[in-house]
Amino acid sequence: MSEVFEGYERQYCELSANLSRKCSSTALLPHGEQKQHKVSEIKAALDDADVLIRKMDLEARSLQPSAKAMMLAKLREYKSDLNKLKREFKKVASPNANQASREELMESGMDLHTASADQRERMVMSVERLNQSSERIKESRRTILETEELGVSILEDLHQQRETLLHSHQKLHGVDDAIDKSKKVLTAMSRRMTKHKWIIGSVVGALVVAIIFILFYKFSHH
Repeated sequence: MSEVFEGYERQYCELSANLSRKCSSTALLPHGEQKQHKVSEIKAALDDADVLIRKMDLEARSLQPSAKAMMLAKLREYKSDLNKLKREFKKVASPNANQASREELMESGMDLHTASADQRERMVMSVERLNQSSERIKESRRTILETEELGVSILEDLHQQRETLLHSHQKLHGVDDAIDKSKKVLTAMSRRMTKHKWIIGSVVGALVVAIIFILFYKFSHH
């Protein structure tokens, strides 16, 4: 369901209900400045209703095929409703509107309440449509809120995973530093051991030379 279409639909239903009330009340007014003013208001409102119908038509045709068919079916009902309102307006705007209304009432034997039954039925239908639209809007809002909550939850999970990865990276970095230090210590120890080997070798060599010299000296004096 398109929220844009629902917005236009809600505006049209409200406008249709208002037009129905105005047509009913204006039809009972005597000819004069007040009635002309009401007729002008109704004509302007009908123009607004035409604009809303065109907007709903454009929006419905831009939707996916599954939603498009349902929206166009609704639109046909609204167009039929608007045509009825326009016919009522023509009767109200007619110079003989009051006489025609009286004759129609006398011929049909209906009182004023019966004459406005169609308007009341249209108002009830408009209210029902408004309620349905309101429920759909509420449902859409609930879906949006649930989606937002799910998105926030996912973002929180991703943030926690990022923190875990950063912590693991820091640990690995610390291990790398420890390994580097151990390598340096082992290299230094290896150098010291090599140095000590040379020193011990030199001492042993000196002792061997001294022993050989002593033995040579003893044997040469006998």
